[in-house]
Amino acid sequence: MAKQNSDDSGTESGVRRGVPATVRGAGAVSMLEGAFGLILAIVFIVRGVSGADQSKTSGYGTAGWFVIFGGAVLAAGVGLFLGKRWGRAIAVIANILLLPAAWYMISGNLVPLGIPLGVVALVGLGLLFSPPSSRWMAQGYDSSIGSA
Repeated sequence: MAKQNSDDSGTESGVRRGVPATVRGAGAVSMLEGAFGLILAIVFIVRGVSGADQSKTSGYGTAGWFVIFGGAVLAAGVGLFLGKRWGRAIAVIANILLLPAAWYMISGNLVPLGIPLGVVALVGLGLLFSPPSSRWMAQGYDSSIGSA
């Protein structure tokens, strides 16, 4: 448990040694998802200020939601890219939640948006649950894994 919480041990220039490419890839995917969420927040704020939304409260509330969750996913992506294990849970939950959103878009005739969203979520989950990523994550809980 102490190893799990000491993510700074074994770092070299702020980047962990031994972090698989799949974890870094998942971090990059999560960073893109989080950045896109923050961009959507800006769009909702601009729409609210310009009067394009019928209800400014709805636009600002949606923007606030995207700032909170987009920021969390972006932070998780940065954490994963830097080899911090805490980012994995946030990234997994975000990608699982994106799958029903993609399905909703596809069934609502937004196929050009829903399919790429679903593919990105599946790629992120695939990278997060790939064998190298799973072994790396397990090493934080059991020091005997990977040392045999």
